[in-house]
Amino acid sequence: MAEVFDCLTKKETISLRATERQKALLRRAAEATDQSLAGFVRGSAVEQAERVLAERHWFVATDEQRDEFISELDASPSVAHHFDQLFSRPSRFSRDTD
Repeated sequence: MAEVFDCLTKKETISLRATERQKALLRRAAEATDQSLAGFVRGSAVEQAERVLAERHWFVATDEQRDEFISELDASPSVAHHFDQLFSRPSRFSRDTD
């Protein structure tokens, strides 16, 4: 998703301080991915920001829907009948030693 914004004119500035070690690490990673230092830092920061925000979705539900959802989460998983049939057959990969 970060590449969508690359075609837009960048007008804003973000300034940050780093240790020598951090800057060297970022520079090596940028070179390894054939990017400028600024492009690497910007792209990495945007990817992380998108990941963080994607994890923070809100779910809107009525009390009844919430209670039903919670009860489904609390319920024991049911074993499907076809799994019982599947696991009762001998494996194709087992050798008969008869």
